[in-house]
Amino acid sequence: MAVKYVYFFGAGQTEGNGGMRNLLGGKGANLAEMTAIGLPVPPGFTLTTELCTEFYRNNRHYPEGLQQEVADHLARLEQAMEKKFGDPDNPLLLSVRSGSRASMPGMMDTVLNLGLNDVTVQGLIAGSGNPRFAWDSYRRFIQMYSDVVMGMDSDLLEDILEQTKELRGVKLDTELTAEDLRQLVIRFKNKVQETLGRQFPSDPEEQLWGAINAVFGSWMNPRAVTYRKLNNIPADWGTAVNVQAMVFGNMGNDCATGVAFTRNPSTGENRFFGEFLLNAQGEDVVAGIRTPQPIDKASNDGHLPSLEEVMPACYEQLLQIRSTLEQHYRDMQDIEFTIEKDHLYMLQTRNGKRTAKAAVKIAVDMVLEGLISKQEAVLRVAPEQLDQLLHPSLDPKADKDVVATGLPASPGAASGEIVFSAEDAEEAAKLGLKVVLVRIETSPEDIHGMHAAQGILTARGGMTSHAAVVARGMGKCCVAGCGGIKVDYKAQQFTDESGQVFKRGDVITLDGSTGEVMKGLVPTVEPELTGDFGQLMEWVDEFRRLRVRANADTPNDAAVARQFGAEGIGLCRTEHMFFEADRIMAVREMILADDVEGRKRALSKILPMQKGDFLGLFQEMKGLPVTIRLLDPPLHEFLPHTRREIDELAAVMNVSAEVLQQKVDHLHEVNPMLGHRGCRLGITFPEIYDMQVQAIMEAACTLVREENYEIVPEIMIPLVGHVNELKLLRNRASRVADEVVLRSGAKIDYLIGTMIELPRAALTAHEIAEEAEFFSFGTNDLTQTTFGLSRDDAGKFLPFYVQRELLPCDPFVMLDQSGVGELVRIGCEKGRQTRPNIKLGICGEHGGEPSSIIFCHRLGLDYVSCSPYRVPIARLAAAHAALLEKKA
Repeated sequence: MAVKYVYFFGAGQTEGNGGMRNLLGGKGANLAEMTAIGLPVPPGFTLTTELCTEFYRNNRHYPEGLQQEVADHLARLEQAMEKKFGDPDNPLLLSVRSGSRASMPGMMDTVLNLGLNDVTVQGLIAGSGNPRFAWDSYRRFIQMYSDVVMGMDSDLLEDILEQTKELRGVKLDTELTAEDLRQLVIRFKNKVQETLGRQFPSDPEEQLWGAINAVFGSWMNPRAVTYRKLNNIPADWGTAVNVQAMVFGNMGNDCATGVAFTRNPSTGENRFFGEFLLNAQGEDVVAGIRTPQPIDKASNDGHLPSLEEVMPACYEQLLQIRSTLEQHYRDMQDIEFTIEKDHLYMLQTRNGKRTAKAAVKIAVDMVLEGLISKQEAVLRVAPEQLDQLLHPSLDPKADKDVVATGLPASPGAASGEIVFSAEDAEEAAKLGLKVVLVRIETSPEDIHGMHAAQGILTARGGMTSHAAVVARGMGKCCVAGCGGIKVDYKAQQFTDESGQVFKRGDVITLDGSTGEVMKGLVPTVEPELTGDFGQLMEWVDEFRRLRVRANADTPNDAAVARQFGAEGIGLCRTEHMFFEADRIMAVREMILADDVEGRKRALSKILPMQKGDFLGLFQEMKGLPVTIRLLDPPLHEFLPHTRREIDELAAVMNVSAEVLQQKVDHLHEVNPMLGHRGCRLGITFPEIYDMQVQAIMEAACTLVREENYEIVPEIMIPLVGHVNELKLLRNRASRVADEVVLRSGAKIDYLIGTMIELPRAALTAHEIAEEAEFFSFGTNDLTQTTFGLSRDDAGKFLPFYVQRELLPCDPFVMLDQSGVGELVRIGCEKGRQTRPNIKLGICGEHGGEPSSIIFCHRLGLDYVSCSPYRVPIARLAAAHAALLEKKA
């Protein structure tokens, strides 16, 4: 049986339906569906997405027999319209439009008024009795076809049109006469001949196949390719092509064209929302050539009459169709319509794009209206959309002067005076100033300045660089890897690519959702977590299995995490607690001490501070699980680097600066991320881990004994590669913990586990599970060590890998499921072999990325952990995972 590539719709008949979206594309499926439910749809036929795939596979050639199949359907369309394509007396004109299975508004090409030439235009004049309309349609066709199909610069014909209007002393296209438009047609065709060296095609069949080729070809145009990448739409889906009988909104003032949404796409309000133009064709509404008019009287600002006032009968019919579509599709619809001689036609419907605020409101309202179930409402809201609700955003009405663009590392918006050091940021914040911290790249020592700043801008680094990870954890706006700026610390300035200089104290604005850096202050609007949001999240929690914890290092982080619904802390990075000014000196003293006693003296200064930190975390979490990672980062990050820092520390330690400098030089590492860090630090300097375990347990015992808390601290030992490392450190940690419990008299349990962040740990998880009561997969480092990539340096080349489709995405942003994910799967399976009830979680940045969360659900992990501001996103993604699994 021959493959069917063309499907008819119209005149009360349809060969397709809404369930054939993958084959007919969204537009084709919905045209067929609207026909089936009796809406007024101009007839036509759809060339399938499979044909698009064949088109590219066969070097832009079509399968044998397609030409005849199209001819047969064209004859059927002629019969339905009682007109003939190319007929000099009663011509049928066509529109040729794209239609992917996923909505890609404006990304691909369209041709309208196809079939016009010097002969058929006379037939159109005779049939309509309206010469102006006919010549207007003809000049539009030449403009559109020469651009879309013939590849001519559209400005060349647009310039001629503007010259004609200027010569005639008019502002609008509608003010040109029939003769003006006829002359334009002649000039347009001459310009095509002059520019391209060939005549504008007059054969309607040649025009049709030229348009079909161009629309299939537009699937691979740059804007469509970019849109697909941004929205994760596979290139092999292809687009369908819809060939449809033209209906005309430009035949006079009893004609119109418009675009509308069945609900407000910005707010979600259940009110008709749209615009239209009298005596116009569809592209006029979106082109901005004329000021569109509102659909209804309620939206009328008094300047232009609404459709409700101008064409009340058509408006009432459109209102009924609005209701029919929402009842049928059970979702907010984006519709296109044309009115020809007071007769309404539907040209398109699709699920409307909407803001996060609107998505939440529409989903909740439709449950309350009985249109959809709670499960459907949860699935209607994309987890990624919630970012818009959780951070301040730039006022969309404000003007902005963009001077550079980097990576949108942490969403939100921030404005402030430029500072170039963490110390300056902190000092400015004490004075009540708002600042943006600008660095070449940040380090853990910048943590206090990052905390004090409104936002962070770095010239280097990727989406999971230090700046990005910490900023997201803090809920701070961050633009990272902004290669378009050159930072000069000495001059206290940065320069953009145009040479414009920004000095300390100048004000800039960052948009962490787009990566844009703007000159001056741009107003922001605060997020509104409305009752609809709370209602949706209640439903979310009903359906998910996967628990959601937060990565939180301070009581403030923990409080924010609880506010967003975190069910515990999955990662407390204790190194972030050590960089405060009153602690860093003691840590340096400890590292550079000559003996154990010297290290213990230094650590005794930090112990009460650490205990206070952990008390705050346990109190904020109030009985929820808290996983605390013992000290992990490379040792060199704590060392003094400047002469002033070395002199200060030498005075405290009562040694010479020269001796101290020698010790610092001795501890320098070539590759610190694979050097003296993690459990290796605990093995060589066991006093550090002893102090931390003591602080954790004393804090927990205090709250259990004095305030009747129920706490089971989870102590995590990082960067284990061999079971013997964990065995040694576990035994030591258990001894310290048991001593604290015994001294306190409190009844308390604790867990000791490890972070799986090295391939060897995943592959030998059955051995490691003998010593570990839980695994937390640290997928940031596991990605680094599996790929052999430095996440701080990979931003220089990873974008090229993604752009050229060597990798589907940045593996530091979205979990590499077949590589890194396979190691996680192996680690889970082997860990359970040894310890069936082992607790399993993930605490890398992937813990807040929706597709990675769905993967974690499939593996049967107990929880994911992410930055506080991504907790609602993770909760929603976890609910999606459970509902999709049930659906499957």
